Amino acid sequence: MPTSSARPDLSDLPTFLARHTPFQGSTDAELAELAAGASIEQFAAGVVVADYSARVPDEIWMVCTGFVTLRSSADGSVIDVVVPGGIFGYMPLLTGAGMDFEARTSVPSTLLRLPGALVRAQFAKPAGLAFLASSGWSRAADRPTIAPATDSRPVAELVRGDVLVVHPAESVRDVVVQMTEHHVSYALIRQRDGGLGIFTDRDLRTRVVAAGLPVDVAIERVMSAPARTVTADLTADSVLMEMLECGLRHMPVLTTRGEVLGVLEDADLLAASARQSFMLRRSIAQAADAAQLQQVGQRVTGTAVDLYRNGTKASATSAILSVVIDSLVRRALELVLAQHDSATADGFAWLTLGSVARREAMPSSDVDSALSWRDDIADHAPRLRAVATEVHDLLDACGLPSDRNGAIAAKPRFSRSQSEWRHAARGWLEDPLRDRGLMFSSLLIDARVVWGDPALHTVPAAYQRIRREHPNALRLQLLDALSGKVRTRSLRDVVSRRGGTFDLKNHAVTPIVNLARWGGLTAGVTSATTPARLAAAAQAGAVSETDARTLCDVFAMLQRLRMAHQVEQIAAGHTPGDIVTMSELSPLNRSLLGDGLREIAAVRRRVGNLGFTGV
Repeated sequence: MPTSSARPDLSDLPTFLARHTPFQGSTDAELAELAAGASIEQFAAGVVVADYSARVPDEIWMVCTGFVTLRSSADGSVIDVVVPGGIFGYMPLLTGAGMDFEARTSVPSTLLRLPGALVRAQFAKPAGLAFLASSGWSRAADRPTIAPATDSRPVAELVRGDVLVVHPAESVRDVVVQMTEHHVSYALIRQRDGGLGIFTDRDLRTRVVAAGLPVDVAIERVMSAPARTVTADLTADSVLMEMLECGLRHMPVLTTRGEVLGVLEDADLLAASARQSFMLRRSIAQAADAAQLQQVGQRVTGTAVDLYRNGTKASATSAILSVVIDSLVRRALELVLAQHDSATADGFAWLTLGSVARREAMPSSDVDSALSWRDDIADHAPRLRAVATEVHDLLDACGLPSDRNGAIAAKPRFSRSQSEWRHAARGWLEDPLRDRGLMFSSLLIDARVVWGDPALHTVPAAYQRIRREHPNALRLQLLDALSGKVRTRSLRDVVSRRGGTFDLKNHAVTPIVNLARWGGLTAGVTSATTPARLAAAAQAGAVSETDARTLCDVFAMLQRLRMAHQVEQIAAGHTPGDIVTMSELSPLNRSLLGDGLREIAAVRRRVGNLGFTGV
């Protein structure tokens, strides 16, 4: 039960609602009506706000301050954490059926209760449909569970549930309703020529909402066709790699006769290849205090080692490790915030930087971070930096060390208001050589929000227009990407198979990462994996498709060498790192490394020549 109930200030409540989805497209009259029917309620920490397994709600809740954890009623696992501006209870409301989860406050929280009759109409609008696309369909509690499997299992064994296939003439509105009813984030479209098209949550956001199209347009006008498909005999790991490389979230699975068996999602395949990581993330979410989290955190590196040794590819192991680290960071932040007043828990975003942000973490990776907060809470800066210090202290105790170069949210240069970050980004674009602009921009371009409002991360928006508005800054990004030279002596050692050491990260991986970042900026892409950036760069003409594929292949090879080397170091009781002794590499790996370095150098020369001719 709430500790108190108070009528809100109706003159401010419509403005508050208008800032958050799915109400951003509501009219003034609709906002006023919602505000009139709403109530603000205060909850203490640890209070069950709603148990959706017991009843079908006739309202939804929006978090104003604090945050609410959604947990499975069956096993207590965490489904989601709802932060200020977020809503919950909408899927049971829209489907008219109970669901197996409860909502409980994690800290003292202020919640807004909104009547179901008024809210339902908002989800029929483009903004509401876009919200369902980005949030509602992806809830773990709303999707059928795919049993854990090893990478070698054929995908035919992983496909479950009915397949949603619609007619090409059906409207977007009708298809979205069916997607919501089936709890899926896609619809397959059987085309008139017998081929398959696909419509996903991403298509809804980019091809309907962003394009300003009405929701009664025919689905065939906005679908992706032909849909990329795989046959049922392929293994989970090969399908996952194809999806990651192509930037796809959905993959229809066909029989050899072309019949549709089902549709796999990337999250399903990651779960299928990582039973241990799933259990570890659950343990992280259930850690009740710092001591429990430290115990769980000590298992993170070991889980990555086991994944790789059990046959998970290096790229998938890195992605899974990054996801687990994200979970550990979020839980550490929750535990620290629970010790502070509720005001500290509102109005800021925690950003992960570096390889973890790119989903390319290694066992040796440290934790880079940054903070961005709303302009109206600038006076909370000292408290937020103190929170960041405590979070990193806890992460250090969990075995995840802070960035060695001081790129952490506790430092003033990595913790600023949203306007300060925006102003800094403009300065870096106007003069990238001032105030270490190239270095800071590279870190913040990679950054990904793991807690809080993504809109508070204001740097990427400035850089998405760099090619058109700041070509000189883009040229300096290229110069910086091409400035790091592979040491001649190291290259000779590799080619001649002599002794000595080689730094796989600094002298092989980083040049590819930097070049991919520049290529991504050329294509208007900011935070993304290195392969995804290279693919975007090829589409934008910054690099050739052949060079992009070559760098992706070399990058995958280098990540495999790094993962194998670090797993061996951990098994021997050593601290993992990227310095390899050449004589200890197998003849094949020495040869692959030498060939890879030559390919990197050749591509860099070609890109440099192309970049300086104005392309």
